[in-house]
Amino acid sequence: MSEHNSAAADRDIKRVRDIFKQLSQNEEIGSVLGHEFIDAINDWNTLIDKRSDEPFTLVILGDFKRGKSTIINALLGKEIAPSNVSPETYTINEISYGEERSAAAVLENGQRVELQLSDITRDRLEVLMKMFPAKVEYLDIRDNAPILKEIRIVDTPGLSDLDDLDRQVTEYLVNADAIMYAASCLLPFSESEQMYLGTHVQPRRFGMLYVLVNMIDALNSQSDVDKIMRRFKVLSEKIVPNSFVYGISGADELRRKLKQPRLPDKGTRDFYETQFMQFEMSLQRDIIMKKDIIRTDRVITMLEDMTNDTSAKLHMFAEMAEMDYKKLEDKERSFNEECSQLSAALEECKPILHLSMTEMQQQAETWMYEFFAKLRKSILECRAKDENGEDIYSSDDIEKYFYSYLTEKVGEAYRSCIEYHRDRMNEIVDKLSHQLAKKLGIEDLSQVTQVTSVDRIMRSLGKNVTSQVMGVKLFGTSETFPPATMTAFSKILGRKKQTDIIDIALENYDDIRSNIVKDIKTVYQDLEVKALSQLDGIYQYQAEIGKEAIGHAKQILESCDGEQIGRVLNEAMELLQEPIDILKKYS
Repeated sequence: MSEHNSAAADRDIKRVRDIFKQLSQNEEIGSVLGHEFIDAINDWNTLIDKRSDEPFTLVILGDFKRGKSTIINALLGKEIAPSNVSPETYTINEISYGEERSAAAVLENGQRVELQLSDITRDRLEVLMKMFPAKVEYLDIRDNAPILKEIRIVDTPGLSDLDDLDRQVTEYLVNADAIMYAASCLLPFSESEQMYLGTHVQPRRFGMLYVLVNMIDALNSQSDVDKIMRRFKVLSEKIVPNSFVYGISGADELRRKLKQPRLPDKGTRDFYETQFMQFEMSLQRDIIMKKDIIRTDRVITMLEDMTNDTSAKLHMFAEMAEMDYKKLEDKERSFNEECSQLSAALEECKPILHLSMTEMQQQAETWMYEFFAKLRKSILECRAKDENGEDIYSSDDIEKYFYSYLTEKVGEAYRSCIEYHRDRMNEIVDKLSHQLAKKLGIEDLSQVTQVTSVDRIMRSLGKNVTSQVMGVKLFGTSETFPPATMTAFSKILGRKKQTDIIDIALENYDDIRSNIVKDIKTVYQDLEVKALSQLDGIYQYQAEIGKEAIGHAKQILESCDGEQIGRVLNEAMELLQEPIDILKKYS
């Protein structure tokens, strides 16, 4: 957007906001359409004010032990973000500009507790958090690093540690201008990470997504790096198209900027050093230099949502105003009957969904048993001898690679089952969603126009139902496997002789297989529960909105005459038409 266009956009924004101010301050419109209508406009205005004045926000996500804080420190060129913390002491950290470095804990009760910089370490935080009168909402960390004059950085907990903080992180995501997602080249995108990206990140509106594949310095050759980067790029494109993927070493970059001894170079340093530089250049070119344009787009997007929301409500009021009181009562009875049909239809969906999920679960279990039969053969082949009776695989190779080979192969099979069924799960839930919508008189959710606010809500929620379903938390660990399986795997470690390692793997083979198959069953059961919950929640929400709308319409008819209602609605719609026309050019 050029400077000229930017100035024109600013004028359009001011004009649209002025019109909404007229709407909210018109006493007759308020008396006819009710305080809820005016309150909604005021809430939108408050949100837009807040988002207009907020600093440009860069949110970093990633599972635990992916080096998020180290990446932030490397970006800043200073050790600022708390690192080496445990899940129990992990907080959301807002890092912004200040003339002098400082830290404070902002508590959920609104209290602010000033901290020493030495307090934001694992040991100190564990002690202090027990003494605070309320939970920590976030840590407010200030520093004079130049980049912080342009952006605020938000450091979030690991994905598996979000039970208590998911609401806060989701709010940061909704308001993010750009996102950095930290992954580890040593643990390429676990299923829980892929599902988090697909459900939390993909549907959000933000300018950029950077996938930072960290710890590249740990890989032994450039060919290993190329292989890992290809995998991440394929998966990233599949989950979040148009993301930018960089292979970096946050730890080595931080050491470089602090002029400390570098990590050992395995022939890949030039690659990950260049990649970090390219990431920084993109951040500067595509984010920081364009932050004013992005902020303008941010406000215009909110104004579009505000206009659509207000227009839908006015159309709903107009539809209701055409009815007399008796017709409204008839509509209310009809709507209650539809709600009863909805309840019955949902009950009909349950056995269909259960049968489909059970079939997929059983198919996945069969695949896993077949996979483990082949895996046993592969394990035994590790004992293979050459024609001279010598071991083909050395003890060093077995010790170095066998554990990672085993976990990678099992993890790949495990992910493949769920990935294979993902599209089918989506199709089933989408089909049930459309069937239920049809029973309620909505033929096609994707084609519904803004006739009423109820239908608009149905359209937007209907599109996201399947992605929400896939957001179920699979298990209580950040890794690919359930805890019982990881315990079985861990028994393989620490063996020095080839036969010991292979024998212990074979001894624990049945435990690993049974734990994986058991967990597969739990995953599919959780997906079924989540699917039913989402379907039920969406349509029950529609029912509540519909009942509220009818009740409000009855109140309007009781307090105002038809002529006054028609005149006020026409006036409001005429006022709203100008924002609709202005914002069309930005759609």
